[in-house]
Amino acid sequence: MQRRTLHITQKWTVAIIVIGIAFVGTALAHHGWSEYDANKTMNLTGVIREYGYDNPHGVVRLQAEGEGGKTWLVVLAPPARMDRRGLAREMLKAGTTATVVGYPHRKNGDEMRAERIRIADKIVELR
Repeated sequence: MQRRTLHITQKWTVAIIVIGIAFVGTALAHHGWSEYDANKTMNLTGVIREYGYDNPHGVVRLQAEGEGGKTWLVVLAPPARMDRRGLAREMLKAGTTATVVGYPHRKNGDEMRAERIRIADKIVELR
């Protein structure tokens, strides 16, 4: 009987460890905003080439009008927040012109975090 109890205890221990690792992995996968330089505000206007409307954050690949047509990865807000604030998935379709205001990534020279986005005459605050 004691041997069976030990076996069940071992299963619970393994289960708890696996769950703990899953939570840590999720936490590490989500980057912090400190990776972006809030002291350097950027304004980019360009054409959306691709978009993602998935958690944890939406993203667009924006081909900027200056800078030799450089394509930026623009990190947006979570989809639920974008929906609440009026930025529907359909507004981010490829070929749409957008203007984003935000902060550059400290290490990735082609990435920024958007504070607001303007598409046509609609401006949406993302943070």
